[in-house]
Amino acid sequence: MSYSLSKLTPNLIVTNVERSAEFYRDVLGFSVQMTVPEAPPFAFAIVTTGSVEVFLNSQESATSEYPAFAGRPIGGTLTLFIEVVNIAEAYESLKGTVDVVMPFEKKWYGMTEFAFLDPDGYIITYAERTP
Repeated sequence: MSYSLSKLTPNLIVTNVERSAEFYRDVLGFSVQMTVPEAPPFAFAIVTTGSVEVFLNSQESATSEYPAFAGRPIGGTLTLFIEVVNIAEAYESLKGTVDVVMPFEKKWYGMTEFAFLDPDGYIITYAERTP
């Protein structure tokens, strides 16, 4: 192969960019790096924390850009698997705020994980390698 891949940024199609950006900012501690336009209603936003970056794209603008999205359900089966430091603290701070869909537990493959839903039904898994 003569090319290499350098970065992956999930581009989530959402029903309300402002609501999703607020969730990622206020609940998960991300920073909103950019919105288009600069004031609501937003068509697009970029949220980041550390080296994690997520694009939030309105269903309307995404469908016009990518016609293949027309008629597809939002949320679907995509999961965001995010490694964290101090997962027990992350779980304690989020468990009463988010809809936990996979309990906090150590997995057989050496990770401690839990998963929860974002406002559009995307599953976010927080995980930490544990001995």
